[in-house]
Amino acid sequence: MSITKESELKGMKKISEVVGTTLKLMREYAKMGMSTKELDNYGGEILKGYGAKSAPCKTYGFPGYTCISVNNEVAHGIPSNSKILKEGDLINIDVSAELNGFWSDNGGSFIIRKDINNHQPLVDASKTILQKAIHHIKGGVKIADVGYLIETEAKKSGFKVIKNLAGHGVGRSLHEKPGNILNYRVKSNRERFKKNTTVAIETFISTASTIAMESNDKWTLIGNKGGHVTQHEQTILVTDNIPVILTQSNEIWN
Repeated sequence: MSITKESELKGMKKISEVVGTTLKLMREYAKMGMSTKELDNYGGEILKGYGAKSAPCKTYGFPGYTCISVNNEVAHGIPSNSKILKEGDLINIDVSAELNGFWSDNGGSFIIRKDINNHQPLVDASKTILQKAIHHIKGGVKIADVGYLIETEAKKSGFKVIKNLAGHGVGRSLHEKPGNILNYRVKSNRERFKKNTTVAIETFISTASTIAMESNDKWTLIGNKGGHVTQHEQTILVTDNIPVILTQSNEIWN
């Protein structure tokens, strides 16, 4: 959305703090032996405590308060009582919500306890690349150039990107224009970031796959060539300089 008055910025800051804090607390709460449904219920209670409503529930009728994807799941994993977290699992939590007519979105991948499956390099690459991408964004920068940066940095680290998932505008709804802030460059895309707009920037860094495909449950996405994928996401306010990271309370870079 385009921020035109102080009350709009306040609204975006508040909901962004809520989803960021929810993600942080869920990451701290996740442990071996816990079901992803228990973890999701915990996140749902935090959102309710703030008076916020789960965005995937409200917008799409998603069967969970948050999306929790584990190991080979790329995104939109459904929380389940039968999905039990184990040591070394690669887990992604994506939290988005609405409060007082404002929407915000963030996410992060991490490992349960010890990194026995050597997922940390992939997690670290995703976090670092997101940070570099965000610091490159300001009013007037081409969206395609940020996509090029993300893919180039992924290749330098020995990884690929998922090409059919993207960041997006956010604010008065969960998904707004610009709708395709991709992880690679589309040369024909001449669209530029605009000052005083709020967007969700996210990385999808992969060991093998380049396309996310819908699984049998019609929600969970898996990679077309297997492997693993990490995602990190922040909602930001575009400025003439370094963006304001509205969801910084998630502490995903700590």
